[in-house]
Amino acid sequence: MKFVFGRMDVVLMVSVLLLAVFGVLSMLSLDSDMFARKQVMWIFVASIVFFISSAIDYKFLRRRFVVLSAYLFAVFLLLIMFAIGSVFQGAKSWIDLGAFAIQPSEFAKLALIIILAKYFSRRHVEIARFKHVVISGLYAFVLFALILSQPDLGSAMILVFIWFGMTLTSGLSRRHIFVLMIMGVIIVAGAWKFVLQDYQKQRIISFIHPLADIQGAGYNAYQSMIAVGSGGVWGKGVGYGTQSKLKFLPEHETDFIFASFAEEWGFAGSLIVFVLFGIVIWRVLLFATHGATNFEVLFTVGVAIWFLSQFFVNVGMNIGLLPVTGVTLPFMSYGGSHLVMEALALGIITSMRTYGRLVHPDKLDNEFVGI
Repeated sequence: MKFVFGRMDVVLMVSVLLLAVFGVLSMLSLDSDMFARKQVMWIFVASIVFFISSAIDYKFLRRRFVVLSAYLFAVFLLLIMFAIGSVFQGAKSWIDLGAFAIQPSEFAKLALIIILAKYFSRRHVEIARFKHVVISGLYAFVLFALILSQPDLGSAMILVFIWFGMTLTSGLSRRHIFVLMIMGVIIVAGAWKFVLQDYQKQRIISFIHPLADIQGAGYNAYQSMIAVGSGGVWGKGVGYGTQSKLKFLPEHETDFIFASFAEEWGFAGSLIVFVLFGIVIWRVLLFATHGATNFEVLFTVGVAIWFLSQFFVNVGMNIGLLPVTGVTLPFMSYGGSHLVMEALALGIITSMRTYGRLVHPDKLDNEFVGI
């Protein structure tokens, strides 16, 4: 255990903890401290998950049975959503367990990263063959379709970013990139015509014309932009964010926590958040450069893509650059599902740093079997 703790990345841990604390401080400034108290509990749970996963030798993740089990379990959770899922904000995205609720789409993101890391690590030389792009795309599409049907457009799009980013990292050719872009246009057009719900289309339309329906579909984005802009350079001060306290800003503890934070901490505080998050991504990618095998490299890059895409989608919708999609801000937004899964991912990466070079690469060959 002492050896494991000695391999912890203090810079990464401190950066993540500061982001989590900023989130709690934003929740404390509200009229009720209920969200803040619950979030402190989830931070504690996530910390336990991180330390336990850091201490476990991650190499079992390479085994075919474990990889397929994680993926199929994610599919199972998403399937049972249709039977027992709870509806919130128009999406059947949660499983209510009484004392708390879980969001299976968060586990699906990590499961997709694991199975793609396994698949591409065995076929990095053959990635020029388009069939591997298609097969990996099918793994992503199953999860994508199940999440989109909830409907949860934001989480579904994060899966697309993860798959596309990991596919590019594995060595996709320019010709295949062009083909994927054409396929993407076709899929987007088909989704607009046959998949997206009316309220999702309205959000996209309100993004293109943000002032067309301020009292309707464009209300959330408009109030978020007001909150961010009113913060100025130094902010209004903790507890003095009028948009949040007067409840003009909806979902100020989850989807729009960045706008709530920016109103109270201003541009200076927002810049600190960007710097801290940049440090997190830098440290994660630094692990990737020292990966013992392609599996470690691909898994770590996948986690970086997951965090980075979710961060920019959330911030983008908070400042009016992207449509409102209901994506949480990593480490800061209220909720246990995303926080625990993010902690688990970082714990696995820390385990890779600890155990990745304890075995000679030649002895790892027998672990890359199947899929």
